[in-house]
Amino acid sequence: MSSIKVLYEDNHIIAVVKPAGLLTQGDKSGEASLMDEVKKYLKEKYKKSGNVFLGLVHRLDKPVQGIVLFGKTSKGASRLSEQFREHTIQKTYHAIVVGKLDKQKGEIKEQVNKISFFAEGFTNKTDEELLQEIKKATKTRTAELSWEVVPTSPRLRGASHEYTLLKITPRTGRFHQIRIQMANMGHPILGDVKYGYKFGSKPGLDPKSIALAATAISFKTATLGRSPTTGEAEDKQINLEIDLPENWNGLI
Repeated sequence: MSSIKVLYEDNHIIAVVKPAGLLTQGDKSGEASLMDEVKKYLKEKYKKSGNVFLGLVHRLDKPVQGIVLFGKTSKGASRLSEQFREHTIQKTYHAIVVGKLDKQKGEIKEQVNKISFFAEGFTNKTDEELLQEIKKATKTRTAELSWEVVPTSPRLRGASHEYTLLKITPRTGRFHQIRIQMANMGHPILGDVKYGYKFGSKPGLDPKSIALAATAISFKTATLGRSPTTGEAEDKQINLEIDLPENWNGLI
């Protein structure tokens, strides 16, 4: 059986943990991807002889780890996609950023020259093709998130720079939004050389990762449940949460 870590599974939806350094969806590089692993898991678990359907409804960047949802059926994928479009899915991230912030919490709302992460048809494109579209995009979009400092030891042992652990709640889903907005704040994510981390080594981190993790998500299932009090059909809310990555323990 595939070694994929499954957090939730029903007839229509599956939620798994993506390791840092693994693509969410395969591309022309031929590298392994999370989708490949989940399909392998489903094929083995249910002894499927043919192709396995798996609907991609969102992604995490390759160096980011955390919770990813997939649709096991077209109904499940459609239901999740609708929730993403309507912004009813709540996601929470944690990140270690460079420097000490002046405030304990805050909000960021700014214009970024990136297309929506949930642009129509993105699920049929590879990462490379999606990046090409983004480079051609000229329309600015509003990107919003809120953040708050999570109390920890203020400094890495023996480190020359101060770091801060943040809990981040995005309100929009723009491409690389958290990474861009943390850099724009002057507090790039530890290890994120693409967006402002200029200190060379990544203390305590895997070389393929940055210190950003999708740690919680809330969504509604594709199948209506029954109210325990009225017996009426109602949406079933699922709330998933994972611990911070183990390799962060020596950093915070």
